[in-house]
Amino acid sequence: QVQLVESGGGLVQPGGSLRLSCAASGLTFSSYHMSWYRQAEGKERELVAVITSDSGSTNYADFVKGRFTISRDNAKNTVYLQMNSLKPEDTAVYYCNALRIRFEKEYKYWGQGTQVTVSS
Repeated sequence: QVQLVESGGGLVQPGGSLRLSCAASGLTFSSYHMSWYRQAEGKERELVAVITSDSGSTNYADFVKGRFTISRDNAKNTVYLQMNSLKPEDTAVYYCNALRIRFEKEYKYWGQGTQVTVSS
């Protein structure tokens, strides 16, 4: 059974930092591209950052470029999202996503989410 468990969310003041973690189990972690998404109240879920299975490439949404960094440790089956210079508009539930496409079949899994609130 595949499990993605996010942690590290919380309440932070504007300009502050948080580091989210997503621990994966039940899958061959090093074969999956990993992503962070977020969903603010009343809005659709949106992609924040992606890292390829071999950490060879990362990509970020424009609204977090220069502030957030995605990384992974395949030995620990964990992906991270370092969030700096946080803004109130970063408030959302952050979700971890694992994706693998093998023989034209898509394998996709989601975590349960962790709440990030940026407020003074």
